[in-house]
Amino acid sequence: MPLLERLGADDLRRVVAAFRDALRAHQAVINRLNVYPVPDGDTGTNMALTLESVVAELDGTGPDADLAATCKAISHGSLMGARGNSGVILSQILRGATTVIEGAGGLEGASLAAALAAGSEAAYGAVMKPVEGTILTVVRAAADAAGAQADRDGASLVAVAGAASAAGRSALDRTPELLPVLAEAGVVDAGGAGFLLFLDAVLHVADGRPLPEPVDAGEIEVDLEAARSASDPGEDSDVGDLRYEVMYLLEAPDQAIPAFKHVWAGIGDSIVVVGGEGLWNCHIHTDDIGASIEAALDCGRPRSIRVTDLMEQVEEERWVREGAGAEPEADAPAEPVTTAVVAVATGEGIRRIFGSLGVQRIVAGGQSMNPSTAQLVEAVEATSADDVIVLPNNKNIVAVAEQVDAQTAKTVRVVPTRSIAEGFAALMTYDPEASGEVNAAEMGEAAEQVAAGEVTRAVRPSACEVGPIAEGDWLGISRDGIRAVEKELWAATAGLLAHLLTDDHEIVTLIEGEGAHAGETRRITEWLAEHHPGVSCEVHHGGQPLYPYFVGIE
Repeated sequence: MPLLERLGADDLRRVVAAFRDALRAHQAVINRLNVYPVPDGDTGTNMALTLESVVAELDGTGPDADLAATCKAISHGSLMGARGNSGVILSQILRGATTVIEGAGGLEGASLAAALAAGSEAAYGAVMKPVEGTILTVVRAAADAAGAQADRDGASLVAVAGAASAAGRSALDRTPELLPVLAEAGVVDAGGAGFLLFLDAVLHVADGRPLPEPVDAGEIEVDLEAARSASDPGEDSDVGDLRYEVMYLLEAPDQAIPAFKHVWAGIGDSIVVVGGEGLWNCHIHTDDIGASIEAALDCGRPRSIRVTDLMEQVEEERWVREGAGAEPEADAPAEPVTTAVVAVATGEGIRRIFGSLGVQRIVAGGQSMNPSTAQLVEAVEATSADDVIVLPNNKNIVAVAEQVDAQTAKTVRVVPTRSIAEGFAALMTYDPEASGEVNAAEMGEAAEQVAAGEVTRAVRPSACEVGPIAEGDWLGISRDGIRAVEKELWAATAGLLAHLLTDDHEIVTLIEGEGAHAGETRRITEWLAEHHPGVSCEVHHGGQPLYPYFVGIE
């Protein structure tokens, strides 16, 4: 294809779409790199979701939108859809860049250099405590190289983009020299790696270069323990040990934002506030959720509030990564069957049980580490049957699983299991020689017959129908919500069982996870023997994180 010296509105939309596609393809790799300031594992996901919002905004403008409308859509879409620290910074880069592109009447060599410089300046300005060795460093290096190339006579768009890309990659390689947490973990900066895909997208549209292929995320070795140590430089530092990520859109007058930032500076870190003209996208890592939201109420109206427990995400990611690297029995070569089963699970014991029940492929995942559609498709393709049943085993994964059938030539049916206990029950009726249609109906019916629950620990004070919840309380949770709140683990589990058990039930299955101990299990089984002597109890080691007990009642 001929080289393009200037990109107009249509070309710019192609760049955005290519950038989105590249982020999706590299999402798992970028997630794997993320270790700063806490290893929350979501940089690739957040950047991709941010670009999904931009693409949706562009789709809303229609195919005939002019350059001004296109640039406005990119700016507004990135502001409204920014996810996580990385997504908010990326949105500011795009907003700064599109202001220049619109003013220049398109994207060519000189305007690309100016756009990158504006994006870099905007990104640095949005972060209260800029840290070198991050996406900020990579963008600035790319902008500096683009500017130097553009100053030369006749510098083309491709030449400027190529110079920016080369300098950005060199800066990315040097990020471990600037940020100890990266050096300790043995990785480069995740956000910087994601940003460079933007330059790849520009080159893809301008001269037809193929987008880079992602490496296998499982091949990237990350020392998370070293990263945690390096991200906690001492008791005087507020970086690396803050538990919650809080994000929201804030409707507030521009003149109120400096005071708002000042308040936030005293309660957290990783602070990014971007926007203008009365609408701001706000991001902070903090231990005080209430104060971070009250600061918004003092100056305006927050909406679309999202709170993420970073430590919970870190812990489950550790288990998912360990599980993903294992070779469970279910992933061994399987005999051809009429209908195969793919299940989502975490924990070596659960994986082993699923394997013994005939599951051919297991995808690592759970409550906060949801597998992608691509991962499920890969597992489906690896089975030995043309008909495949997928067991999500978590309500958050059902919707993703339902996208698989359209992505493969195989016939995929989802039995919408919402828990591991439901997955086990479904597999009790699985017949590998029956059709997928028959299996899906019978397995779905079996899953619905199970009364399922789980026990976990409260990470923040709250309240529920049962009563007040203190941080550290044990919670017994059924499909209907929290049904037991206790200071002791065994008591919360017994309270959950008391809520779930009826005279019609005969079997209780306890699946032990991390945090369960023999003494706690014994007290639970003793409670069962005393209060429900006609009910038998089966105990299995699951090894799942975050939930000491999964409960299934039949």
